[in-house]
Amino acid sequence: MEPQGKKPGEGNGGRVTAQLLKARTGEFALDSILLLKLRGLGLVDLGCLGECLGLEWLDLSGNALTHLGPLATLRQLTVLNVSHNRLTGLEPLAACESLQSLNAAGNLLTSPGQLQCLTGLRGLENLRLQDPLARLSNPLCASPSYRAVVRELLPGLKVIDGERVTGCGSELYQLCQDLDSSLRPIPVPSLRATEAQPWVEPSYWESWPVKSSSILEEAYRQFQATLQECWDLARQADDSVTQAEQVLGPAGASASFMF
Repeated sequence: MEPQGKKPGEGNGGRVTAQLLKARTGEFALDSILLLKLRGLGLVDLGCLGECLGLEWLDLSGNALTHLGPLATLRQLTVLNVSHNRLTGLEPLAACESLQSLNAAGNLLTSPGQLQCLTGLRGLENLRLQDPLARLSNPLCASPSYRAVVRELLPGLKVIDGERVTGCGSELYQLCQDLDSSLRPIPVPSLRATEAQPWVEPSYWESWPVKSSSILEEAYRQFQATLQECWDLARQADDSVTQAEQVLGPAGASASFMF
């Protein structure tokens, strides 16, 4: 994690204060803050964060949080990053009725039962519990079947750990798996030291029957649909970045929000 330089209002013993929030955003009224980045500040107490009633995007990653109590009042919150903390539960998020995307990788969640509190969030579509690239995970991710359990518990999810589980992307992924499984395996002959053996079976050079191209055509159609969806998401992302830059002003022009 990159070292964070001290800014005005950050020397509060790891507690979120009104002074800290105003210094980070430039806003005078806490309920007017829409986007907030408090990454890597060593926070252990969310303090008055619950007073930011208009908050929509929140990054609390890389801190030392053990509970999320004050977030229960944030009914407008849509995107939340609490990765790389020390959380053992997510219960306060049950009240965040607008939540759509949650990154909780790198915490201490030990069982799918600790996600039960999220079942009432009808808009929740994106959930991350582990991030291999960042080497972040949760104890519950050690089970090979944990994704299937999470999907059963939260059937509204479209993306788990960055992989689409419903929609065009998931269908294309399944189609590629089916295509791989349909490929004819080539047996490898065992080597014998006392007798030379052919490298391949006698039937290796025989041409295989031409397979139906319907699978490839379907794969191509799915790929085109997924590509179009990616372009649409890219345009939406550009619009969101532009909106964030307008909200944050010149002081936050170089900041990046990663969820």
